[in-house]
This record gives sequence, structure tokens and C-alpha cells, in this order.
Amino acid sequence: MPDRYAVVGNPIAHSKSPQIHAAFARTTGQDVSYERLLAPLDGFVATVEQFRREGGRGLNVTVPFKLEAFALAALHSSRAQLAGAVNTLHLEADGTWYGDNTDGAGLVRDLAHNLGIELRDARILVLGAGGATRGILGPLLDCLPRALAVSNRTHDKAVALARQFAPLGPIEAIAPAGLAGREFDLVVNSTSVGVVSAKHDWPASVFAPGSFAYDLVYSDEPTQFVRWAQQHGAARTADGLGMLIEQAAESFHLWRGVRPETMPVFALLRPR
Repeated sequence: MPDRYAVVGNPIAHSKSPQIHAAFARTTGQDVSYERLLAPLDGFVATVEQFRREGGRGLNVTVPFKLEAFALAALHSSRAQLAGAVNTLHLEADGTWYGDNTDGAGLVRDLAHNLGIELRDARILVLGAGGATRGILGPLLDCLPRALAVSNRTHDKAVALARQFAPLGPIEAIAPAGLAGREFDLVVNSTSVGVVSAKHDWPASVFAPGSFAYDLVYSDEPTQFVRWAQQHGAARTADGLGMLIEQAAESFHLWRGVRPETMPVFALLRPR
């Protein structure tokens, strides 16, 4: 019987994680199965515990359950502790869950390795101050940027994040109106809706010459944020498919002790 893994969320039917992990299993020779689990909004813990009782070994956790996954885990990685959120659960020998957060590592790997973005000494702007932002700030600061700004419609949330992560590097909270006249080399969209609408609060002048715009959301069509960035000066853009694949590889390594190659999966999910 293959070892059983899954991604849990609500909604979940759109998830590409089963294709990704099936490809990883094939290329590494690991005997695993991987499925989607739709958890009721008020039934995350019950869904996870049923999965464990039925022999499940590990889970990827997506919206809106990353905070509940953090609370459920008995032990946490340092990056999960810092983020206050868990996107990967690994069943320990004693039957308890170990929680990790691979989102930030996946983002940095995609930016630096796959896309060739120089993060050291870069001026970085992160739009949004929700759970997704919490997962990426630590790994971004580890790359030694010149400056990292967080901007959010509710400014107090950005201020709280900047205060929490200040010991790790040069981070500040800037209200949307305060971004006028500021330019950044990398702009990351981490807003909760995953898009920037026509009525968003951020000035188009945030894109420095040669800048890169990255949307944490992945889509087969350009997202609204990507289109907005292309129209207002971003030299290059990408959506979050690479982050999805790279964070999945981090999870697979935690579960199986083997790090899969990711490039073949890009070709599988988005053939040219």
C-alpha cells in the first residue's frame, strides 16, 4: 500500500498539488498516493483526524486553514513559529503532527533560482499583511535586501508585522498613500484576494526601472495584478506557479527525505 498524503482546503477542486506530487513520486521512485480533501469550514480538525485514523502520513494545508493547522500541530519548525501559520503537516511516530511552513522558502527558491532575481540589496515591496505575507517575510529578509516595505489597506496590520519582523532586517510599514514617489525592484502581491482591482490603493509609480512583479496567486491566464504591473512599468512579471511547485518540493522533502527535481513539473503544468 502506498503511503497516503493529501492537500486539504476549502475550496480545493482547483488545486494542482496532486499532479505535482504524483510527478515527484514518479521521478524519485517513492511509493505514495496524494489526493484532495475538502474540509468543511468548521470541520478542519475533524477532517485531519479522520485522515490520520485512515493511515494518512502528511498534509499540505491551504486556505483558509493555515492558522488552524498551526494550532493543531504539537511541534513547529522555526519558520512556522515565525509565520504563526502552517502549510505542511507531518505525522510523527507518536501520532502527533509536526507543522512547517514552506511558503517563503518556495517563493525565494522560485525568485532566486528559477527566475534569476537578485534579492540581496534589493528594494522589496510586499502588498498585503495577511497570513500569506507572514509566511514570506522571514525568508525574504534572510536574503539581505536593502529594504523591505509592507503596505496594506488596514495600515495597523502592516505596522504590527513590521514590528514583529524588525529583528530580522530592514523592514517598514508604509500606508498606500505613503508609497507615492517610492520605487522598488521587486513588488510582491500577497493580498488576500490575490488580485489588484481597478480601485486598488497602490500607486503605479512603485515600479522602478527594470523591476519585477510577482503574484503569489497562480493562474493559467495573467492575473489582474500581473496585467496592472505590466501596464505600469514592471519589466518582468510572474504568477505563483513556481512558488507552488517549489513549496511542494520542500514538503515532499520533509515527508520523504528526498528532494525532487522541479523543472520537469513546470513543463508538465505549463507546457510551452
